Amino acid sequence: MHRSWWMENGLGCKVTSVTPAPDWAPEDHRYITVSGCFLEYQYIEVAHSSLQIVLALAGFIYACYVVKCITEEEDSFDFIGGFDSYGYQGPQKTSHLQLQPMYMSK
Repeated sequence: MHRSWWMENGLGCKVTSVTPAPDWAPEDHRYITVSGCFLEYQYIEVAHSSLQIVLALAGFIYACYVVKCITEEEDSFDFIGGFDSYGYQGPQKTSHLQLQPMYMSK
């Protein structure tokens, strides 16, 4: 009763409908026989699943690499006038006026 797309559409498979369907077959399923397949559908499903796992693993590893590269670039950014002692020092504001306290009379 296992329904597989690969069982009916595999390489070289010939699908033949069996009529009448047996009493134990559900009404919404068609009862078929499959012959002449190059590979049995179980092997194709296992290979298909294995390929998906390998691609997912490769994608995860690549995503980790991209995140690592992005975080390394962010760490290398240096703010102007940042925390390093030899960094850029902006021009100092100098004043030619001497400020003195101002006293208010009552």
